Amino acid sequence: MDTVGETPPSLPARIQQYTTAGLYGLVLGTVLCLVALFTNPVPDPSFPWATLPQSLQLPLTQPRIEHWPITYTVGIWLWVFCFPALFLAGYKRYGDSNRGPAVWLVGLPTVAMLAWTTYCRFFWPKLHPPTWNAPAYTFVCWLYCSTYEVIWSNAAYAIALLGVVATLLTIQRKQQSKYVLIGFGALALPLGLPALYEGYRRSGRES
Repeated sequence: MDTVGETPPSLPARIQQYTTAGLYGLVLGTVLCLVALFTNPVPDPSFPWATLPQSLQLPLTQPRIEHWPITYTVGIWLWVFCFPALFLAGYKRYGDSNRGPAVWLVGLPTVAMLAWTTYCRFFWPKLHPPTWNAPAYTFVCWLYCSTYEVIWSNAAYAIALLGVVATLLTIQRKQQSKYVLIGFGALALPLGLPALYEGYRRSGRES
């Protein structure tokens, strides 16, 4: 009998270590992004309004990696690779319901992927020329953000749709859910890490 959600969830040691480090990484990433506000008049050219008065800026200017200052670049990429830790931490704290794994490990990452893909496709003020350094929360999204080729955005939507299917199968506790979870998790990395973990967890339990 499937007992997922009937006891408080726990995480394997390595996943827990990533979760803890990831939460600190998000804080550090935020600090590094804010540092750029004090050194560069316009840290992100996509948002020229995000600036501080000259009186608050330090008398130095960071060099840029492509379009963005160094600390801003490092900060954003820390957010990219640490963002899944939010879902794992939420699962550990609030995921003890029957639908906890479906909500925290696949449902919310899917919603995030749909939101970010839509934002980048239709609302993000794109910089030119496109650059390899464009941050993105999945590898397929990075292919779009670094090229602006619509085919990669369409692929991201298709992967997000797979995440919707994985969420529904997980809620229904279907045996096939483990395969769809692994597929979605792998295709949506690094954002798909929680779903990938859940897929392997179910595979081990059901084998």
